[in-house]
Amino acid sequence: MNILLIHQTFLGENSGGGSRWNEMTRLWEADGQDVTVIAGMLHHYTGEPFKPEYKGKYVYVDKHHVDRKIIRTHMSGGYAKSFFGRLLGYFSFVFSSIYAGIFVARDKYQVVLTSSPPLFVGISAWILSVIKWKPLVFEVRDLWPESAIDAGVLNNKIAIKLMYMLERFLYRRAKLIIVLTPAFEQKLIEKKGIAPKKVVMIPNAADFSISDEVIKDFDRDAFRAKMGWTDKVVITYVGAHGVANHLIQMVETAELLRDKPEVHFVLLGDGMQKPMLKEEVQKRGLTNVEFIDYVPKRVVFEYIRASDFGTSVLKKADTFKTVYSNKTFDYMSCKLPILMVIDGVSRQLVEDAGCGVYVRPEDPADYAQKIREYLAMDRAIWAEQGEAGYVYAKKHFDRMVLSEKYLECLAGVIAKKA
Repeated sequence: MNILLIHQTFLGENSGGGSRWNEMTRLWEADGQDVTVIAGMLHHYTGEPFKPEYKGKYVYVDKHHVDRKIIRTHMSGGYAKSFFGRLLGYFSFVFSSIYAGIFVARDKYQVVLTSSPPLFVGISAWILSVIKWKPLVFEVRDLWPESAIDAGVLNNKIAIKLMYMLERFLYRRAKLIIVLTPAFEQKLIEKKGIAPKKVVMIPNAADFSISDEVIKDFDRDAFRAKMGWTDKVVITYVGAHGVANHLIQMVETAELLRDKPEVHFVLLGDGMQKPMLKEEVQKRGLTNVEFIDYVPKRVVFEYIRASDFGTSVLKKADTFKTVYSNKTFDYMSCKLPILMVIDGVSRQLVEDAGCGVYVRPEDPADYAQKIREYLAMDRAIWAEQGEAGYVYAKKHFDRMVLSEKYLECLAGVIAKKA
């Protein structure tokens, strides 16, 4: 199978962030598939180029392996500094990715696949699918424009109307729509009028190939000693520090737990709101909050494994009740109990797995109370919940199994086109 993937936020090698597609394409390559990825040059959290050699280039071809080629294309500067800068980044990628798809990605592809957000990548993918006369498969990692509206970054009525029109146009043109949660599937079918046979759910997954290796070989005690965590109860968040994540609620919770000096919050990642969060921690005089910049994927798993709890956090909004947080599966694969600060399907996931507790979003008092309850428990219960999450994820969210299912879906679309 020869696949063309349009994915603006595809990560660079050893870059931090959601690695669904880095892992998926790696597995497809190992399975003998040919994959070409057209991706942006800038990291979507930091706004910095993945490699210095990208600077000044409109298109740069990264040949990673025999059967996987990454074509990096231009994005305007200022991407991570403001919403306007991000909007410029979206549209500049639309033009550069179309250019790369026509003049650089010239293999005989069988299917064009794209992953949103941002929704604008669908423009590039649709145009290239028409030019190359190949079926379009559209993946929905997050509901746009709903998530942008709920995050407060999209509030112009005309822009919102145009976004909904674009969404409907792309859904109609796609031969298959892949969604990541059951709530997405339900919304597309019941609210957006998409035929059920056109929607398939393939959720995010746990990378057991990394976590099992870390669990087996990692010296957890030595790592904790090096970090100064030996006597701490470490609660780690991994991911974006953006508007939608609303991580100020973690800072506010840390302030409520001043009387529990053993509780230590770790925020690993980057994003638009990280400077503000650091300023708030300093202003409040907190010593129980630690910030760590992005590190390679394997090292992220070491930080997770060295922690006592993982936490997944989003702001309080109805749209976010439909999402699974990427890092929840990493916590589960590393056997951590989870403080789930997201309602809806993410809450249901943790409750079904028996691997943690739900915390009401934007309610620091509830967050602090749930942590106090854990401190009063026997630590054997922490271990039992961590093990339960691992077993549940192994059964339902193994990346190897889900990548094979994805290939079967693509093969079905290609067969129909033929």
